[in-house]
Amino acid sequence: MQQKCQDARNLWAQVDALRMGMNWSEDDIEKPQILIDDVFGESHPGSFHLDVLSDEAAIGIYESGGRPAKHHVTDICDGWGQGHDGMNYILASREAIADMVEIHASVIPWDGMILISSCDKAGPAHLMAAARMDIPTIHIPGGSMRVGPDMGTSGLAGPLSAKSKKGQVTNVEMRNYKLTGCPSCGACQFMGTASTMQCMSEALGLALPGSALMPSTFAEIRRNARRAGRQVLYLAQQGITAGKILTKAAFENAIKVHAAIGGSTNALIHLPAIAHELGIQIDPELFDKCSREIPYLTNIQPSGKYVTELLWFAGGIPMVQWHIKDYLNLDVMTVTGRTLGENLEHLQQEGFFERGLDYLKSYNVPAEEIIKPVAKAKQYGSIAVLKGNIAPEGSVIKYSAVVPAMHQHVGPAAVFNSEEDAQKAIITGAVKPGNIVIIRYEGPKGSGMPEMFMTTDAIVFDETLNGTVALITDGRFSGASRGPCVGHVSPEAVEGGPIALIENNDLIEIDIPARQLNIVGIAGERKTLEEVAQILVRRKEEWQLPERKPRKGVLKKYTERAVSAMSGAYMK
Repeated sequence: MQQKCQDARNLWAQVDALRMGMNWSEDDIEKPQILIDDVFGESHPGSFHLDVLSDEAAIGIYESGGRPAKHHVTDICDGWGQGHDGMNYILASREAIADMVEIHASVIPWDGMILISSCDKAGPAHLMAAARMDIPTIHIPGGSMRVGPDMGTSGLAGPLSAKSKKGQVTNVEMRNYKLTGCPSCGACQFMGTASTMQCMSEALGLALPGSALMPSTFAEIRRNARRAGRQVLYLAQQGITAGKILTKAAFENAIKVHAAIGGSTNALIHLPAIAHELGIQIDPELFDKCSREIPYLTNIQPSGKYVTELLWFAGGIPMVQWHIKDYLNLDVMTVTGRTLGENLEHLQQEGFFERGLDYLKSYNVPAEEIIKPVAKAKQYGSIAVLKGNIAPEGSVIKYSAVVPAMHQHVGPAAVFNSEEDAQKAIITGAVKPGNIVIIRYEGPKGSGMPEMFMTTDAIVFDETLNGTVALITDGRFSGASRGPCVGHVSPEAVEGGPIALIENNDLIEIDIPARQLNIVGIAGERKTLEEVAQILVRRKEEWQLPERKPRKGVLKKYTERAVSAMSGAYMK
């Protein structure tokens, strides 16, 4: 493989001349050449430190006889897009980043590739690009942001923002949050999408064992990056490409780990999109099946009490895999060149778990308080796929973050055609206890599939609504969202899906145990499902797509070409 890459690079003398203009030597040209692509930039704390990890990976490549070449495509953050149209660009950025890495990796042949990212869309984009290029590749997760005061996280922005709109937050409280909510670089400290996708990268076998969620300021994360730089040369020598690691069995393993850690619902968008690059179909029912079978083991915010760096101290993803190893395929290949089973044995023997537990002693928290043994698990999984006359193709809910009383709920619909209108209605008291808030035209084709974090937190932190009000949308949610939030409803409203036909005061039933999501009444009066079906046919005949804002550029391309959220929301 290396010789084939070298032969292609020798076709045009200017290739070498261009490199000589960038401080390459003649010796460098003969070495294995490794692309390093990161999302470093001043876009958010998850990317601010990645240049340091790129430098360390480059040293590792040099140490093993290769020549690195650094490239960058800065990502963006959901936190900056809250409450305005900037949020519509967030999911589309996944496609743009994946495309740019593909361009970087395709302009000349590379012997291998290192991808470095921490957060929500960059991590999935890098995994999509790795699958698409199918060359020897290692992903380096950017680790966890350090813990805030009193186990606080950056997610405190939700309750503070909701309360501030009602004048319930002092200037001192708000200032203290701004100074301490993000005390370091790294991904947000809860099991949101950023942390989830770091864990998925490791669970898929494309990141070195134990690398997901490392504290971002630790020397260990730099050593890990250097190890990755050395290891990618080994993969190149052995011809172990990303496609040999990202198998159907690897995806099934990752989905089982997702169930055990209570991962973000956004993994149901990202993992199918990554698999699609390899021609592998991941049906949403697989997530539901795994959630019925795999014990939910972790106690990490937002569903639990602790922060992600404590999960790493307690053994991280390897400890989760160790606990559920009877459910996993331990023969899958990983970037170490060893199988998953061999990796776990190696970590046990070389003291990885003991070192983490020694760190955990500083917090005086027992390891079993962070990661429960299977025998002490109190529930299975965390994600349910709901279907019914509202979502014939499916929808998703994170039931581990829902109080038991709301696992079965019927309430009158309060319908909104945008998140902004819904959030305003909640803040002003127009939404009443028991309502089921419907937010539509926010799916991939509708507006780019923004997350509804401001709205879910407005509900959760309103004492009159919390525990009685649910939200249903064809958009998506932040991984930090709590409460009965049903997202990814498909078909989406802009395509005339049933969610577009719901009217105020229709009775909506959410039944998590039965995996059902249905309109069960009209104008407050109970109807049979057959009667509801007839009414929806009449409504569909009269339905017209509301006028939408004109789109341009990347958002126009994305909304015109995106597939269903339940298929991965990638661009076809």
